[in-house]
Amino acid sequence: MRAAERQPLARDRLALLESVWRRFDGDSSALKQGGRIVEVSATHYQVRGLSGTARLGDLVEHRTRAGMRRGEIVRICSEHVVVAPFEHSADAGIGDGVFRRGPLAVTPHLSWRGRAIDALARPIDGGSPLIRTAEQARTATPAALSRQRVDTAFMTGVRVIDIFTPLCFGQRLGVFAGSGVGKSTLLAMLAAADAFDTVVVALVGERGREVREFLEDTIGAAGMAKTVAVVATSDESAMMRRRAPDTAMRVAEHFRDEGHRVLLVLDSVTRFAHALREVATGTGEPPVARGYPASVFTDLPKLLERAGPGAEGTGSITAIISVLVDGDDHNDPVADSVRGILDGHVVLDRAIAEQGRYPPVNPLSSISRLAGKAWTPEQQALVAKLKSMIARFEDTRDIRLLGAYQGGVDAELDMAVRQVPLIYEALTQSPKDGTSADPFAYLARHLKVKQNAEA
Repeated sequence: MRAAERQPLARDRLALLESVWRRFDGDSSALKQGGRIVEVSATHYQVRGLSGTARLGDLVEHRTRAGMRRGEIVRICSEHVVVAPFEHSADAGIGDGVFRRGPLAVTPHLSWRGRAIDALARPIDGGSPLIRTAEQARTATPAALSRQRVDTAFMTGVRVIDIFTPLCFGQRLGVFAGSGVGKSTLLAMLAAADAFDTVVVALVGERGREVREFLEDTIGAAGMAKTVAVVATSDESAMMRRRAPDTAMRVAEHFRDEGHRVLLVLDSVTRFAHALREVATGTGEPPVARGYPASVFTDLPKLLERAGPGAEGTGSITAIISVLVDGDDHNDPVADSVRGILDGHVVLDRAIAEQGRYPPVNPLSSISRLAGKAWTPEQQALVAKLKSMIARFEDTRDIRLLGAYQGGVDAELDMAVRQVPLIYEALTQSPKDGTSADPFAYLARHLKVKQNAEA
């Protein structure tokens, strides 16, 4: 056969081979691109043979004696890629085959409401298999100038929040607290707000025994009917804790694009940062601030900026982000970075909790940057007066304890001493008390009843 006749035949065979490859290429394909494990450590393993086509964030899998294991590519070198497994015990051995599966696909459906899933969007509640949509939830942050304006307030039902730090649809609020102060209880009270079509709760690094209690008791059956829970407990791998907030955000973005007003509750972003630190240091990235590598402070705004108002014609994601401050230090690197990204912060004070006042919100340290869109002029003036009285009351606490205070000398201080304890009583609220439809009216009634009783 002459050379001129062999060329078309070779092209036809290549075309046939390409068509067969494309036919079987995919998640369920019989033909998969893979490599082999060449090094294993406690938290990562290295694979040779995938460097040419791998991308950061791609998932890989390999079969072990314990079943199919998954991991994520977190670093790409010329000779190998570094994989962080989703299971603590990856059962990886030298020479094991590893196959690339592409990026994780999160395809939410309306039927996901009322379900609990893990960081890989797999059901963990023992229910039926999840129904999945045809398209993956988008992960791109809406362009700054294409987003809607944030200008519509809503009631959370928590009096201390609605009075001192009112919220708007599409706002991002941080709840800053040390461990054991009442952070999770306040988050559950906020999640019970009736203003939202869908609620997405991400429990990152939580105690395993508390997950069921939080979902069944704190949120309740009525709240779970419109809630999607994404759970990664503290005993799971750093990769699962790192992936869970992204999965929750993708679910929220899907419902936002469907026109829903979505509430995203993330508890907590600090444990997400810890997972980011563990993965980054495992790949050799040096720490720059109290053990945190620089990539942590890059990934935090990438996640949090995805929340907020959507583009015109879509809904919004109102995000309530809990920040677990290490050692009650509200200026640690994670808390300081997150505070600058969010649209307000609520500070829970351990001293207030020790006095038995719940939720232990410090109204003087808490702020909502969008409060001006929620308050009327009269309410704004009233809140300023309330804060002034509370500040005067707290500043003179030591003087009054020493017995140096004398009534009738300072009229403003006298009013603060009379009114502030009554204000604290009105702000005290537990989940069993239910929500408050008009907190300002409740405060006025409470003060009037107490003053009449004293008279």
